[in-house]
Amino acid sequence: MKFFVDTADVADIRELNDLGMVDGVTTNPSLILKSGRDILEVTKEICDIVSGPVSAEVVALKADEMIAEGRKLAKIAPNIAVKVPLTWDGLKTCKVLSGEGHMVNVTLCFSANQALLAAKAGATFISPFIGRLDDINLDGLDLIADIRTIYDNYGFETQILAASIRTANHVAQCAMIGADVMTAPPSVIKGLASHVLTDKGLDQFMKDWAKTGQKIL
Repeated sequence: MKFFVDTADVADIRELNDLGMVDGVTTNPSLILKSGRDILEVTKEICDIVSGPVSAEVVALKADEMIAEGRKLAKIAPNIAVKVPLTWDGLKTCKVLSGEGHMVNVTLCFSANQALLAAKAGATFISPFIGRLDDINLDGLDLIADIRTIYDNYGFETQILAASIRTANHVAQCAMIGADVMTAPPSVIKGLASHVLTDKGLDQFMKDWAKTGQKIL
């Protein structure tokens, strides 16, 4: 499963990329706001850091304006994936931009039917939001499984990009279900390395090593 990092913080992206933990990046207007930087400037810097897809989101609501914004964003770098919302106008935009050879990430997906439409419109990625479904007492992981079944049934090439990842369990379950990609904040990705038994075992090793009185260096 590919790991995308969901942030516009360049320092976090560099750290994870240097460790080989980044296959791509997702951004959105909220993350751009948090970065405090110009969208074109920060997106270009991110594209220079990572070789994989970098999602940059349009902010228009009508197809004609979305298409124009998408074309401008796509000019930033060859690895831009234009991010559009899963609305009818977003699907129109997806069809046009994907037809022009641009990668398109259709976001804010909350149903299998929406995912089916995105695939038929030529989406490169579909972004179902797990955590936000969990917030309203629906199982977001069930949606990932449903989309996987539908795409496999008909050979759709659209990649499932599991989004709104909140926990380590989300990551593991998405990997077992067969999501192609997951995107998560840096803190969630780093947190995958943590386990209470690892900490406990390391603590015991260090105590035992101290008793030997030995040194390696």
